Amino acid sequence: MKKHLANAITCLNVLAGSLSIVCTFQGNYTWAAYCIVIAAVFDFLDGFVARMLHAVSAIGKELDSLCDIVSFGVAPSMMAFHYMQTQGGYWCYAALLMVACSALRLAMFNLDERQTSSFIGLPTPANAIFWAFGIAGMTTLGQIESWIIALLCVVFSWLLVSPIPMFSLKFKNLHYKDNALRYIFLAGCIILIIWMKSFGFALSILWYILLCLLHLILKKS
Repeated sequence: MKKHLANAITCLNVLAGSLSIVCTFQGNYTWAAYCIVIAAVFDFLDGFVARMLHAVSAIGKELDSLCDIVSFGVAPSMMAFHYMQTQGGYWCYAALLMVACSALRLAMFNLDERQTSSFIGLPTPANAIFWAFGIAGMTTLGQIESWIIALLCVVFSWLLVSPIPMFSLKFKNLHYKDNALRYIFLAGCIILIIWMKSFGFALSILWYILLCLLHLILKKS
C-alpha cells in the first residue's frame, strides 16, 4: 500500500494542474494560480513521502515528470495564452513555446546527473509560479500589451532550456557563509511579497533569475 501513496499524491498534482486550466478558461486567474501552487505542494510532498517510506520507484519518477508537464508546463502557458487571446491577434500562440520547452526541460533534468543539488536552466515550478501570479496580478495592475507578454514567453522558454546554472533552495546547514545566496534571495522575497502582495511571488522569480545571473558573472570575473 505504501508504495502507491507517493504516486497517488503525484496524481493529485496533475489534478490540481488540470483544475488550473479549467479555471483559466473560465477567466478566473486567481484560482488558476492557487491551483498551480497546490500542485507545487503535492509535487514536493510526493518526493518527501516516497523517500520517507523508502518507496522511490522508476514509475514514480516518470509519473512525476508527466504530471509536471501539465501542472508546470501546460497550466501556466494556458494562463498566458488566454490572457493574450482576450486581447485578440496571434501573439497568444507564443505561449505554446513554453509547453514544448517545459517538456524538454523536464526530460533534460531526468537525465542530467549534475542537477542533484542545483539546477541548469530555470526549473519548471519557478516558471509556473512566475506566470501564475504574473497573469493573476496583471488583472489588477492594468492591461499589458500582448506583444510584451509574448516576448516574455520567448525569454522564459529560453531560460527553461538555457545552460545557466541556478541555485536551489536546499539547505545542507544553516550557516550564512554556506547559504549567503539563499538568505539574500529569501530576504528579497519577503520584501517583495510584503510590498506587492501576491504579485510579489512573480517578482520573486525575477529576483531569483537576477541573483543567478549576478552570481554567474561574479564567478567568472
